Amino acid sequence: MDNLSRDRRSCDDAELFDAESFDREIVTTTSPLPLFRNALQQGNTVLHERFLAGCAVTTLVNQRAKLIDALLSRAWLHVIGENMSELALIAVGGYGRGELHPGSDIDIMLLFGKVEPEAYQPQIEALLMLLWDIGLEVGQSVRTLEDCEREAEADITVATNLMEARQICGPEALFSEMRTRVGPDRLWPGRSFFEAKWREQQQRHHKFNDTAYNLEPNIKEGPGGLRDIQMIGWVAKRHYSVDTLGELVDHGFLTQDEYRDLAEGQAFLWKIRFGLHDLTGRREDRLLFDHQRTLAQMFGYRDEDGKLAVEHFMKVYYRTVMELERLNEMLLQLFQEQILLADDSAEPLPINKRFQSRKGFIEVTHERTFETYPFALLEIFLILAQHPDTGFWYEDGKLTHEQHDDDQDALKLRGVSAATIRLIRHNRYRIDENFRHDLRCRSLFMELLRQPQGVTHELHRMNRYGILAEYIPAFGQIVGQMQHDLFHVYTVDEHILFVIRNLRRFTVPKFEPEFPLCSKIINHLPKSELLYIAGLFHDIAKGRGGDHSKLGAVDVEQFCQQHDISEYDTRLVSWLVRSHLIMSTTAQRQDISDPEVINDFAALVGNTNRLDYLYLLTVADIRATSPSVWNSWKDSLLAELYHSTRHALRRGLGNPIEQREVIDETKDEARTILSNNGLTESAINTIWDRVGDDYFLRYTAHEIAWHTEAISQHQRVDTPLILIQQEVERGGTEIFIYMPIMAHQFTSTTATLDQLGLNILDARIISTSDDYTLDTYMVLEQDGQPISSSQRIHEIEDALNLYLIHPEQQPGRVYRQVTRQQKQFDIPIQIRFYPDQYQPRTIMEVVASDRPGMLSQIARALANCNVQLQNARITTLGERVEDIFYITDAENGAIEDESQTARLRETVIDLIENH
Repeated sequence: MDNLSRDRRSCDDAELFDAESFDREIVTTTSPLPLFRNALQQGNTVLHERFLAGCAVTTLVNQRAKLIDALLSRAWLHVIGENMSELALIAVGGYGRGELHPGSDIDIMLLFGKVEPEAYQPQIEALLMLLWDIGLEVGQSVRTLEDCEREAEADITVATNLMEARQICGPEALFSEMRTRVGPDRLWPGRSFFEAKWREQQQRHHKFNDTAYNLEPNIKEGPGGLRDIQMIGWVAKRHYSVDTLGELVDHGFLTQDEYRDLAEGQAFLWKIRFGLHDLTGRREDRLLFDHQRTLAQMFGYRDEDGKLAVEHFMKVYYRTVMELERLNEMLLQLFQEQILLADDSAEPLPINKRFQSRKGFIEVTHERTFETYPFALLEIFLILAQHPDTGFWYEDGKLTHEQHDDDQDALKLRGVSAATIRLIRHNRYRIDENFRHDLRCRSLFMELLRQPQGVTHELHRMNRYGILAEYIPAFGQIVGQMQHDLFHVYTVDEHILFVIRNLRRFTVPKFEPEFPLCSKIINHLPKSELLYIAGLFHDIAKGRGGDHSKLGAVDVEQFCQQHDISEYDTRLVSWLVRSHLIMSTTAQRQDISDPEVINDFAALVGNTNRLDYLYLLTVADIRATSPSVWNSWKDSLLAELYHSTRHALRRGLGNPIEQREVIDETKDEARTILSNNGLTESAINTIWDRVGDDYFLRYTAHEIAWHTEAISQHQRVDTPLILIQQEVERGGTEIFIYMPIMAHQFTSTTATLDQLGLNILDARIISTSDDYTLDTYMVLEQDGQPISSSQRIHEIEDALNLYLIHPEQQPGRVYRQVTRQQKQFDIPIQIRFYPDQYQPRTIMEVVASDRPGMLSQIARALANCNVQLQNARITTLGERVEDIFYITDAENGAIEDESQTARLRETVIDLIENH
């Protein structure tokens, strides 16, 4: 017999322990507990071996339920006996369905008839004690028939559990009476049951931000998870009185293909869940980073095609739950039509010869509509965008809609009928090269992008139904694709659609206060649809290998040519895709206070039209990466770069901004402010003569006036001057320190701020000719917000004063915890040195895993190696940091000695790794 045959035989063998031997021994033993424990352990061991051998999990979960049935029934006989006419042991919930994963709770109900439970309290306690001692995770309830009826009526969850009840021991008549009392003829008929479970699902999905594409998804409760499949089964059982989803095929409610997709999707999720329970030794429904890599390897995924094994595994997962989401939406829509709207006999309202509206849902006029008119596969989404409505509700089983005087169009559509969703799914294959080159199809897609509303919603719907992936094949390649890091928290397709949503949000008047500059710019764009096309394609080439920006630019150029977009507009869109990262990179990694940086960036952009498109795309892109990535600091950086570049472009690339010009303008503006505040010219010059031109390039006139006035009033030269502005134009809290230059000053300051739990985003260090330093730190709280309380300001001032006045008292070690997720990523420390093309200084770039106290260790390394810091940009991208340090040697020149940079590299690595 070959190995495959042996595996199949072992998988199908239902005997997980020797029942005959068990029954013989339990009669003679005086201590049955070891017998039960051994039987459970033996059964679990066999299930574990079968799982690793590749047995179907659909078989294993049923086998485990049968194993527990056997143990519970024997425990019942041992403790309760077999002549109990008013007490039954009932399996409920998942166990009632006959499905048990290794760590699942074993939900049971002790059901009483005409006697009160208190009469059998000793027996109940003895039974439960035995089950717990065996090692079973039991979730129990004790109810009479009246309890079942009352609690089921009050709580839909109880009613659902009892609906799936299964008798294990006790009188059958008692169980049947319970089923009758809580059945749909008495409680929760089909309509009210469906409404309650639908609300329950919506609330459950909200807990997961209404997306299945979370970094660490919950495979049971999240959208597209096992609970969504169970939801379909519950409603079907309640309304159609069926016991299995397979019976819905016979009722014509499910097609054979849909049933197969549901069954295969459930089997895949069961396999993951079984693996999670097996790995952790407990119930675990979260697909955490800790387990994703292990399961990927266990299931046979390998690193290939430039992707990690875990990325291949998670792509299959996300595509599976996406398909399950589609089925869930379609089937619930069908329930809605057949249950909630069953009594609505309103005639359909014609839209055109291909579509009509029935009960507020768009449907085809004929089942062969998509066969006769393939372009209707796109037309339907355009019609939905043109006639949106969410103002429907149900009253007395009928669809109700409030009409307003300003309703200009009586046709309002709240969705797609289930039958039409099914037809769309079945006709997706018609979208081929001929379809994509059809003028009608190209025109419909472009018209959708030009709609004043509904674009985002319909693109999401097109993605759910699989139409977007068929129409743009390159998009199909990134559906469900996740990057295995903490920075990109959405799949690539979900991220792209979030970018479109953010761009569209800029056009909505009620959201204008969020991003007034973006709203102002987008309302003056000549063709906003070009921006949406750039958004659709900006990351479409991720995961293919090579530069995704360049590959995406080729893809979008072909798309534009195919859709008859002019050569000028095609060049713009292609440039946007190719260059979509340059604005964020320039703002976050370069010194944008330097006019030469602005001049070079302006030359790269070329004109203000490109700048407008690029700025909007950049903001929308960053905000769509992760809810925690965007903050006021990045907002201010990008806005500053936008305004400075726009100014440079308006002057003309042939008339670049000169440093001397910027310095003189800044001085004049600051001098005016100070003069109005009563500061004399002599007092101003006394301070300004001590700082170089670099100071006037790197600070605004208002900041310079703020510093100058405070320094002129500072009397105690032996103590630091510490100024803190809670929220400034730069988008954070600004901490300014003026004091004599002190060894390890940057180290002490950064360690203090880090110990206080502040995120340092930017550091600027300016030295005076008489050995004073003017240091500025831009900080945010851990939640990404500027400092909000005066008490917090005083705490920072006190701590800085302590460690700067008493440098011998160094701040203690930072004990901020590294998150569980961060521990899963070990990024080797990478340090690179290269010359600054704008100033006589060196740039040190540090890439490493994010960890507490790292910046202060880098500061310590700089001081130990006698290296001067001029500027620093701190960027955290999920689990990694990418920090930029502008440094000089002791004579304030670029570091050209390779032995010094080698020593600095070794020192930084040593201090970070051994901190």
